[in-house]
Amino acid sequence: MMEKNYSIPTEFILLGITSDPELKVVLFVLFLIIYLVILIANLGMIILIRIDPQLHLPMYFFLSHMSFCDLCYSTAIGPKMLVDFFAKDKTISFTGCALQFYFFCCFVDSECLLLAVMAFDRYMAISNPLLYTVNMSSQVCYLLMAGVYMVGVLDALLHTTLTFTLSFCRSNEINHFFCDVPPLLLISCSDIHINELVIFAVFGFIEMVTISVVLISYCYIILSVLKIHSTEGRYKTFSTCTSHLTAVTIFQGTMLFMYFRPSSAYSLDQDKMTSLFYTLVIPMLNPLIYSLRNKDVKGALGKLKNKICS
Repeated sequence: MMEKNYSIPTEFILLGITSDPELKVVLFVLFLIIYLVILIANLGMIILIRIDPQLHLPMYFFLSHMSFCDLCYSTAIGPKMLVDFFAKDKTISFTGCALQFYFFCCFVDSECLLLAVMAFDRYMAISNPLLYTVNMSSQVCYLLMAGVYMVGVLDALLHTTLTFTLSFCRSNEINHFFCDVPPLLLISCSDIHINELVIFAVFGFIEMVTISVVLISYCYIILSVLKIHSTEGRYKTFSTCTSHLTAVTIFQGTMLFMYFRPSSAYSLDQDKMTSLFYTLVIPMLNPLIYSLRNKDVKGALGKLKNKICS
């Protein structure tokens, strides 16, 4: 009997966001619009950076990869979530669940580290602008991105392996709209202390490195800006960082709230709302933040619009 109870399920059932039929329609339309904006805005940002020579700078190289990460992890979750609003069969295979979590974890981790790389890039651009293109050469940029993706791949593999080797004898119903660690741990009948320790240690280390690099970079940036004598010069120089600071604040604030809350404060409903924010809202906001607050991107959009219209 014990062996039977500890058998590995062949599939899970995603309970979704709500069971209210009227609310389902409203949420489906809302999230469909958001997901379409994510696709158009992030793909548009990647294409724009590739085709406009003025955007062939390290800053925009990293921005295109952030759009790629946003596109990948939102696509790992968004389509399945939208289908499940009205699907009678809300199951996801065990392998499908593991793959969904793996790709989500891989690209979220990559974006987390990428924000630190982008802060370092801003420091290099502001502290020594004459040597910026030399210090941040194509080779350096590619090596930094290779490191970012390597950490994302390895960390996702670690968490996926630890999570999906657990026994799920309590239930195969996941009270969530995608396969995330907290709701999966809730239905596991294995000892999850190691999983919780690894999540806290590894993700905590990634967060600590990211936040430390961002803070140190901006301390040096502020010191460099203070050396500029004119107020207009200071404002113009620091304004190149405002989009990145906004993106860091939103992303890191959400991640810290999501994964570093006390277990006593954990709530499934609150977890779903927070998850919706960082899986769909943030990937929609990032390209908008960078396009609306960046003169180069707005200029490139203007030139592209003129070419299309002419």
